[in-house]
Amino acid sequence: MLIRGPIKHCRNCGTAVVYRLPDDGDTHERAVCPACATIHYENPLNVVGTVPYWGEQVLLCKRNIEPRWGKWTLPAGFMELGETTAQGAARETDEEAGAQIEMEELLTVLSVPRVGQVHLYYRARLLSDRFHPGHETIEARLFSENEIPWDELAFKTVRETLLRYFEDRRKGRFEVHTIDIA
Repeated sequence: MLIRGPIKHCRNCGTAVVYRLPDDGDTHERAVCPACATIHYENPLNVVGTVPYWGEQVLLCKRNIEPRWGKWTLPAGFMELGETTAQGAARETDEEAGAQIEMEELLTVLSVPRVGQVHLYYRARLLSDRFHPGHETIEARLFSENEIPWDELAFKTVRETLLRYFEDRRKGRFEVHTIDIA
């Protein structure tokens, strides 16, 4: 069960909200303003990223931020308002790895209800093997499948995405994978 979000005050009038079933027939408890009756919805956050590849290698970033400082991950982060999922994934790849890419198709859609997130990873062909990591990354490095530091990956979503990527590559065709992470 997901713990209720941090909404404490109405975004419209500032009154302290109460969590209850709205009077409109909704089936979920929501943050409702007792003063102006605004219903505040809490929806999952989208995490967008890429599986950047160079030949048979993939690019991983060593995290310089919490959570999971020092662990390896694919370049990814929270989608911003006003951008598409692909634009967000490309931006995160540039910010975290300083990698120049050509975006390709969606590879994985991973639901992580425990933390209220949906992760979307695209395949991305690297245009160069030179990287300029941003402040959130200690190191950006290419790995072949047998070199992946599987026990040092930061997130289960990254592991599941990499497993699907390498499996599809062996099959010679890529498909979209939908995965629920318990």
